[in-house]
Amino acid sequence: MASQSRSSNSLVVPQASAALDQMKYEVAQELGIQIPQDGYYGNMATRDAGALGGYITRRLVQIAEQQLSSSFSK
Repeated sequence: MASQSRSSNSLVVPQASAALDQMKYEVAQELGIQIPQDGYYGNMATRDAGALGGYITRRLVQIAEQQLSSSFSK
């Protein structure tokens, strides 16, 4: 079951999947959270999973804000 994704979320840009995975590992390393190698997050503490998701969201918002501000400053 670890290889199957039960998420109903779908990426608007499927090519972004690799970049999002890379970001997940970078943020986890910054927070000192170990990502399960088998892909099963069931044994991960809820607090760690929430922190990971929160920081990823924060970083995505920062990236979007930077892109918007640079497009309006031209």
